[in-house]
Amino acid sequence: MISHGFVSGAMFLSIGVLYDRMHSREIADYGGVVNRMPKFAAFFVLFSMANAGLPATSGFVGEFMVILGATQYNFWIGMLAATALILGAAYSLWMTKRVIFGAVTNHHVAELTDMNGREFGLFLVLAIAVIAMGLYPAPFTDTMQTSVADLLQHVAVSKLP
Repeated sequence: MISHGFVSGAMFLSIGVLYDRMHSREIADYGGVVNRMPKFAAFFVLFSMANAGLPATSGFVGEFMVILGATQYNFWIGMLAATALILGAAYSLWMTKRVIFGAVTNHHVAELTDMNGREFGLFLVLAIAVIAMGLYPAPFTDTMQTSVADLLQHVAVSKLP
């Protein structure tokens, strides 16, 4: 959940930065953003890859733990979770390709300016958190271990007389 907060927050911040400059939420209005905003594009791609579950990002740790737990419960539920992961990753890659890469397709994109210092600082903090959690998740998983074990013990007890 912590990873989801960082990655989703970063993705929403990315959309906010683009919307602030273009005043459009349509994917078709973008294209070739990397040509005008290279720093922004690098962060956007990182967060899209974390959203897709790329190893060494916090998204991978969360997705791996969900699929592992689902597979231990039931193989077919694990397969369903893995399929959902693949579909989500495919959409993230498709969206990133259309918004960030390619030739500039809109005259408004040609007028974009890259991130300012405040935006760069916010993105940098989120990027460090996403990569740090992906490389060394133990502090987060160890902290939650006790409460998850208590929850599982509580759920395992039958409430029927």
